[in-house]
Amino acid sequence: MLLVALSVLLVLFLVLPTAALLARGLTPTLLPTLASPAVLDALRVSLVTTLTTLALTVALGTPVAFLLARYRFPGSTVLDTLLDLPVVLPPVVAGVGLLLTFGRTGLLGAPLELAGISVAFSPLAVVLAQLFTSAPFYVRAAKAGFLAVDRDVEAAALTDGASRWAAFWLVTWPLAFPFLLEGLVLCWARALGEFGATILFAGSLQGQTRTVTLAIYSALESDLAPALVLSTVMVVVAFGLLLTVRLLASRHPSS
Repeated sequence: MLLVALSVLLVLFLVLPTAALLARGLTPTLLPTLASPAVLDALRVSLVTTLTTLALTVALGTPVAFLLARYRFPGSTVLDTLLDLPVVLPPVVAGVGLLLTFGRTGLLGAPLELAGISVAFSPLAVVLAQLFTSAPFYVRAAKAGFLAVDRDVEAAALTDGASRWAAFWLVTWPLAFPFLLEGLVLCWARALGEFGATILFAGSLQGQTRTVTLAIYSALESDLAPALVLSTVMVVVAFGLLLTVRLLASRHPSS
């Protein structure tokens, strides 16, 4: 009975805040508030930036994951650890690092400023903050996917005359795809919920850099209705993403 009581206590603690939020957010004012300019701007900024982040993650993260899964080279373990580091770093620390790199007086920021490119406190800064904090989730899942592919199947394709590029697209990619899709879901969820690095590196400008999470924080200081609506949207989206990940994981439990 003690185990049941402790389990119920934890479940209630985790579920009640979400239930209270949905109870306050799912009201007749949901749709009118959802159609307000501030809410629509936040949704648009989040959608555009997270989709851009996903595209960059796939383009840049897939080759890295493949190399780490298939090749061993000096420093590969250190590189693998460094790529996982943003997962455990506090987002605020990530924001400071991005500012020191891409800020006006940063390592790369100063040369970029001379070239007429301003990164900090722009939509590009939102994308970079999301990319830094979320890409490792995709890389980890993609690496696991490439490791799970049977090398004999690839070898058979090469023996049948397929080029390495064709074997990758026709054999390796489809077999690893469930892992890649799971990684994309986790990556998008992390990018969508990014806050600390974004507010430090990109600011909170409505219609430009104010994402859903920043809009919730901003609305709490003035008007609770948009905060409740956006929080409700985030809960629904988060539940859908987690359910998707669970369904994908059930298809390959070895991941």
